[in-house]
Amino acid sequence: MRETHPCKLVVMIAEAAIEDSLARDVMRLGAHGYTVADVRGQGSHGVRRALWGADRSIRMEVLCDELTSNAIVDHVEKHYFDHYAMIAYVSDVGVLRPGKFQHKD
Repeated sequence: MRETHPCKLVVMIAEAAIEDSLARDVMRLGAHGYTVADVRGQGSHGVRRALWGADRSIRMEVLCDELTSNAIVDHVEKHYFDHYAMIAYVSDVGVLRPGKFQHKD
């Protein structure tokens, strides 16, 4: 079995309209990169089928260290949660290339 290194996975599912500002924010807060995918589903804001622009949702994933994950989650909670259909969660994961995701002081 390969040795993995601890890392945080921050996942945010949000309205597609905020993708650009969310991407700028996570990079400014210390992320080394992110992955975005178009998604659809159903939740407290109803069904989001992604049939038209205002109905689209994205899933943004960020692999990072704990300091960066805390900064991202604190920021989105403060600046986005009250204004947009959005959820966020953090998981502990193991990565194979730890240098790509570590915070640089």
